[in-house]
Amino acid sequence: MAVESIGSQQHPKIAPWNDPVIRGWVFQVVVVGLVGLLAWYLVSNTVENLARQKIASGYAYLSHEAGFEIGDSMISYSPADTYARAILVGMLNTLKVAVLGIILSTILGTLIGIGRLSPNWLLAKICESYVEAFRNVPLLLWLFLFYKIISEAFPGPRQAISFLGSIFLSNRGLYFPVPAANPVHAWMGLGLLVAIAAAFAVHRWGRKRQEATGEPFPSIWTGAGLIVGVPLLIWLAGGAPHQMSWPALRGFNFVGGTVIQPEFTALLLGLVVYTSAFIAEIVRSGILALNKGQSEAAAALGLSRAQAMRLVLLPQALRLIVPPMTSQYLNITKNSSLAIAIGYPDLVASVNVTINQTGQAIENIVIIMVAYLSVSLSISAFMNWYNKRIALRER
Repeated sequence: MAVESIGSQQHPKIAPWNDPVIRGWVFQVVVVGLVGLLAWYLVSNTVENLARQKIASGYAYLSHEAGFEIGDSMISYSPADTYARAILVGMLNTLKVAVLGIILSTILGTLIGIGRLSPNWLLAKICESYVEAFRNVPLLLWLFLFYKIISEAFPGPRQAISFLGSIFLSNRGLYFPVPAANPVHAWMGLGLLVAIAAAFAVHRWGRKRQEATGEPFPSIWTGAGLIVGVPLLIWLAGGAPHQMSWPALRGFNFVGGTVIQPEFTALLLGLVVYTSAFIAEIVRSGILALNKGQSEAAAALGLSRAQAMRLVLLPQALRLIVPPMTSQYLNITKNSSLAIAIGYPDLVASVNVTINQTGQAIENIVIIMVAYLSVSLSISAFMNWYNKRIALRER
């Protein structure tokens, strides 16, 4: 018999094994425990087998001398440096290709996607042919083709094509002069980062000011002035160093200046044209998903087709474009690992040489996995933040 009380009724207690909340927690603890046991078994068994075969384990080798050259480096590097620095050089090369690839493929893909919607029949067909040609052929084949064309289309260093007497183009790459190394350049780079952050803050302030008062603020020109002016002022304050490093032919190759290597060019070109074909379809589908009335309303206001696309259609389509665009940005980063096929010294190439010299494959593969995972999660986090920022908010 149920026991009644004033304003409430006492319910019989539920057995713990019948409570769905408790049962759910028990199942999760059991699953996590089993996964932990499996991981412990695999790790301990691997360490034991490595010790039995007298194969070193651990990451102590990272402090040892690498002993191999890296053809393209964003920071100072020599064979006398450690394996850790060699891997860092490869990681920076991967990030350089990924960042440039994301920027260029976004620009080119957006233009191609808009071009496919053009009323000009020829332009629309050219853009359609571009998309179908590049996205239906494996990226690796494009990399081989571009590298072969670049390496064979130009003469050797001794017969290099000269521009203005100081720029040389050969099958070893494009050599051109750069400012000689100076401590003030590091401060200029720091000033550039600060200027970019300040330009972004000014742009946000100017937009809020315009929403509140209706008065526009030249945030674009102000930001450009900051980005150019701050490093320039630092350069002037540092004594305006103007020494240059000039490329010159020495023996069988050029020394001095800097070079854009054919491997880098082929890799970047392949990533950009391949990924931009997918981005073009994302942009086109995002625009077509909008209500046709948006275009008609823009035309009724007297906006040209270009103005309607820039001011009305693309800002609205952006909310549909950003989520699938994230996947393409991640693909660029991961596909850059194909650089090893054409000899570009990215992260995978540097680690591969390290594996061959140290024999510690597991540790090095873990380094690659953690590096790509960190970069991919960072890109995803940024794109998710941006997607929430531009999302429509219900009142």
